[in-house]
Amino acid sequence: MTNRPKVAFIGTGGTLSSVGRDSLDILDYTATGERLSAEAILDRVPEARRVAEVVPVPYRAVTSPGVGFADWRALAGLCAELADRHPDLAGIVIGHGTATLEETAYALSLTLTVACPVVVVGSQRPISALSSDAGLNLVAALRTAAAPQSRGRGVLVVLNDEIHAAREVTKTSVTRLQTFRTPAFGVLGHVDGDAVRYYRRSERRHGPGTPFDIRARESLPRVDVSYAYADADGTAVRAFVAAGARGIVSAGLAPGMTPPAEAEALAAAVAAGLVVVQSTRAGSGVVPQASHLTRHGFLGADNLTPQKARILLALALTVTRDPAEIAEIFATY
Repeated sequence: MTNRPKVAFIGTGGTLSSVGRDSLDILDYTATGERLSAEAILDRVPEARRVAEVVPVPYRAVTSPGVGFADWRALAGLCAELADRHPDLAGIVIGHGTATLEETAYALSLTLTVACPVVVVGSQRPISALSSDAGLNLVAALRTAAAPQSRGRGVLVVLNDEIHAAREVTKTSVTRLQTFRTPAFGVLGHVDGDAVRYYRRSERRHGPGTPFDIRARESLPRVDVSYAYADADGTAVRAFVAAGARGIVSAGLAPGMTPPAEAEALAAAVAAGLVVVQSTRAGSGVVPQASHLTRHGFLGADNLTPQKARILLALALTVTRDPAEIAEIFATY
């Protein structure tokens, strides 16, 4: 096939690359420790090379619980290198485990410096499994990355024939194939066979052009998440302060509140110079800047989940410590 778009494929590991004991091993497949490289994944899914001129990119193969800032920095740099090395690159696909896929996608959406589409893809079943979703998810991601209409939409997440915005999507089920959802707004579009169709776009800003270039940073400021529950007494908050946190995200009770003792500990953290952002454990919905938040000096997380609010707060703290400026960043991104 000629005139195929050129798409780079970075394989970081995860379920999409995993090989279980046999075709019926869909739950305990990580026990084998076998994960395929990007090149080997493409050998298993020859259809991928029918839809694009795929450039496999070597990267370490890990399970997604092991992915964090060091990988976000490396992937941001690698994407920039690929765009420089291949001026005709239509897009980039990153294979990723689903456990932290939404965090990597959002972090990259805020920090990438490349203009071409970047799509993060995973699977719920290992590539070795009967009825694995790995192959078709990869093909759909390649088609999405290659589609001209994907440009300018920020980092995208593709699984189960659905296209989601990195900022909005979250994993909602442990094993079901339809695990990635955008609860409040729904999908951006679908991949139906060879057709990539969009129906809406996310309105919040994203890279390139953000102030959050992390490629030269050694680390991000420490930001922890404190999970609220009945009778929470602030012990975790005080431990985070003692550990050197510069910010805390409260995964509060809906609509963005905490038990009184927890609120006192968070207010003490603000008095000690930390930035506290109030999110909610509900999974969707906006935390308004209500009077009780303002009284304690807390900032609302808008509709970001706690794990994504943590990423944005850490990045915000690389450019400012002013609460008003950080509030504006949360209203922008």
